[in-house]
Amino acid sequence: MTEQPEVEMHSHDRPTLLVTLTGTDRPGLTSAVLSTLATRGLEVIDAEQVVLRGRLILGVLLSAPRDHKNLKEELKLLAAALDIDISVKKGVGDNEPRRKGRSQVTVIGHPLSAVGLAAIAGRIADTGANIDRISRMARYPVTAMEIAVSGAEPETLRTVLAQEGVRQGLDVAVQDGGLYRRAKRLIVMDVDSTLIQGEVIEMLAGHAGRLEEVARVTDQAMRGELDFAESLEHRVKALAGLPASALDDVYDAIQFAPGARTLVRTLKRLGYQFAIVSGGFSQITDKLAAELGIDYAKANELEIVDGKLTGRVIGEIVDRAGKAVALRQFAERSNTPLSQTVAIGDGANDLDMLAAAGLGVAFNAKPVVQAAADTHVSVPYLDTILYLLGISREEVETADADQPA
Repeated sequence: MTEQPEVEMHSHDRPTLLVTLTGTDRPGLTSAVLSTLATRGLEVIDAEQVVLRGRLILGVLLSAPRDHKNLKEELKLLAAALDIDISVKKGVGDNEPRRKGRSQVTVIGHPLSAVGLAAIAGRIADTGANIDRISRMARYPVTAMEIAVSGAEPETLRTVLAQEGVRQGLDVAVQDGGLYRRAKRLIVMDVDSTLIQGEVIEMLAGHAGRLEEVARVTDQAMRGELDFAESLEHRVKALAGLPASALDDVYDAIQFAPGARTLVRTLKRLGYQFAIVSGGFSQITDKLAAELGIDYAKANELEIVDGKLTGRVIGEIVDRAGKAVALRQFAERSNTPLSQTVAIGDGANDLDMLAAAGLGVAFNAKPVVQAAADTHVSVPYLDTILYLLGISREEVETADADQPA
């Protein structure tokens, strides 16, 4: 008699058991449930657990035993003993695989309203996509949620959700949900009104008694209404005769953007390289790089003769195109593909740099920059960028606490 080959059961035909537990979270609860399941020699196919305001929700998908009714009764007794709720449902198959078109959607609110989050979820559904998972990245000073989405291309979601984000007053970032999202290893950042608060050239102009004039030209240049190189030449001329010591006074008065030190410190710990590029002045940016441990810096150099500013810059001006060139140079020096770079800026002279990077982030930016960038952040906290990179506030705080005093 010829032995018949064994017929392999496909995973979608396989009997499975879904065990769902809810109850007040406390040490040992998950272990007690899993230990009970372990006595049956079952295979764990999938599991997920979340705790919300002290309430535990645990789901475990298992291979179904022949005597699942006996197991169900055993789990009911355990639930009564532990004062928890347990649901057991028999079915067939594993979870459906996530559909093609995977995206990571980050929603940031200050605050994040239920109405706003519902609107974002509604627009995701409108595209035919599915929400696979939601997790919180931060609860203060902003609320940030990360939503894993499948079934729609990132570009489609980005267009739809950007519009809804504006309507709801939320920052919404959509990135490819693939592996390379986690591989971004070089951050290139603008300085004035990004890394630091305010504009250095205006602070210098204040010392020269020309603040109003220079501020007006700066604003026009940042909105893209004036050629940057021409505007810089005009503004620097207003500084002619200013003592070089004013640069030290300005540096001492600089205030970093909220969260700037946290952003740099955290990413440096994770092995990121950092660069700053500025249409401002190397006499300031070099000091900033040294203070924060930033790897690369490029900016214009003010000419100083006999201890005074001449009203001119030395060498080629770092303008809109120059910033993009600098980003490519930094990427080459750090052996980082452009696809793994992040550029952050606020003004029109940052547009080429934002376009060249793997991820361009407009930080409290002018409208023309917000419209062109991959995503934008409108809250004043620079470390919010961490959430776009998949790094949670709790991870940052834990890393800080683990550092020696």
